[in-house]
Amino acid sequence: MLRLVSRAARCWGTRRVPLGPERAPWGAQHPMAVQRACLSSAAGTGTWPKDVGILALEVYFPAQYVEQEELERYDGVEAGKYTRGLGQKQMGFCAAHEDINSLCLTVVQRLVERGRLSWDSIGRLEVGTETVIDKSKAVKTVLMQLFRDSGNTDVEGIDTTNACYGGTASLFNAAAWVESSAWDGRYAVVVCGDIAVYATGNARPTGGAGAIAMLVGPNAPLVLERGRCRETLGMPALPVPPGLRGTHMEHAYDFYKPDLASEYPVVDGQLSIQCYLRALDRCYAVYRRKAESQWQQAGVQRPFTLDDFKFIIFHTPFCKLVQKSVGRLLLNDFLATPNPDTAAGLYKGLQPFRDLKLEDTYTSKEVEKAFQTASQEIFNQKTKPSLLLSSRNGNMYTPSMYGCLASLLAQSSARDLAGSRIGAFSYGSGLAASMFSLRVSQDASPGSPLDKLVSSLADLPARLDARKRVAPQDFAEIMKRREETHHLADHAPHGSQADLFPGTWYLTRVDAKYRREYARKPI
Repeated sequence: MLRLVSRAARCWGTRRVPLGPERAPWGAQHPMAVQRACLSSAAGTGTWPKDVGILALEVYFPAQYVEQEELERYDGVEAGKYTRGLGQKQMGFCAAHEDINSLCLTVVQRLVERGRLSWDSIGRLEVGTETVIDKSKAVKTVLMQLFRDSGNTDVEGIDTTNACYGGTASLFNAAAWVESSAWDGRYAVVVCGDIAVYATGNARPTGGAGAIAMLVGPNAPLVLERGRCRETLGMPALPVPPGLRGTHMEHAYDFYKPDLASEYPVVDGQLSIQCYLRALDRCYAVYRRKAESQWQQAGVQRPFTLDDFKFIIFHTPFCKLVQKSVGRLLLNDFLATPNPDTAAGLYKGLQPFRDLKLEDTYTSKEVEKAFQTASQEIFNQKTKPSLLLSSRNGNMYTPSMYGCLASLLAQSSARDLAGSRIGAFSYGSGLAASMFSLRVSQDASPGSPLDKLVSSLADLPARLDARKRVAPQDFAEIMKRREETHHLADHAPHGSQADLFPGTWYLTRVDAKYRREYARKPI
């Protein structure tokens, strides 16, 4: 990874002291004056803060859910359609008194309070969401009320929107800000939040809701990977080591929301899956090419394969698609391998697929089944642990992939994660997609930033267990009320405080001018 050089390295190596009266547990901060002095001393050296990435991560999901198995019976579909067919167990949902603003207010305040951060230590706040309740006013501006008492209004960033990709774009923007000449030494906060609701029918079981907030800064336990620094390989340093991520964007109408009076999308299900898999192929190809190029510069001649990811997380519209996606990546590796052994091992029995072209396989059930079977153990080891939140809460749209990250961290030890590479595939319909990777800190000692991050998410399974189970007929009625009232003015939304977790923000009223008022349930 990157090493700071010259005076910047000496500045970041100085003794760390609190920013203010409250000290964040991640222990990666300086007083503002010291941070700015360090940045000033590093100006013009072509360097940047070390190990920029995710310092902390907070998750919010609704306090009520419906069982997918019960929903199958209520909808009158064949048993297993939502559970085995989609890979879903439960689906979280919001009543009318929760909206995108309240979800984001809740998760940001929880991040700051649990991290014992001061509000003036945040210099950038960016929101990724596709849940639009105002065509002009950003969710970010609503969140600024949390900063009111601190007097901090110097907070950059705004909302970013493209289906489920907005959170990843916001994370890239936040990291770029920290690594730029505009950075003033403070943290960035990235918020991903959405309420995924569908009209009655086959798509409704793929809904969900939630929000995730990430604290971004230097000396992080989860580093946005740039690739191996040439200095660490005993080679002359480059001014800027190349980024290690692959992106694919194109124009497609696979999923979109043209009716601004409705929360419901227009979805071409088959096209959407094809677009997702095509984007996965393209992103993996670009990521792999960049990784191999970096290795070649270091004198290493070998292909990048799935073996180089210890874990892989995906944007998860439904869990079964993720399992198919792991098989898809194995297909990519197989076709890129010059002389694969099809008589034994991982590629055993796959010789009939040797001459395939990727673009001809998107609708082939035979190919899908063969490579899903061949990749089963890879899926079990590298990806299945990340699907806890997706299987039990559903698709959260922009937070989906980061919910997978939280699930992985919640069910792993710091020692098991230390030093690993986590592959990440983010997708948003329309379409925009990226594959990137996170390098986990080597330091898994008690009290280390990695240990604290993992410990902070250990209660995730228990929080899921603490939710209220709602009967399908009651869920359907709540969704009907939401559909009928979500756009109304001069209105008090339906919903009870009793159905919220302590510390949750909720909508109390929309006045005659559509101005929204919120309150917080006491902790």
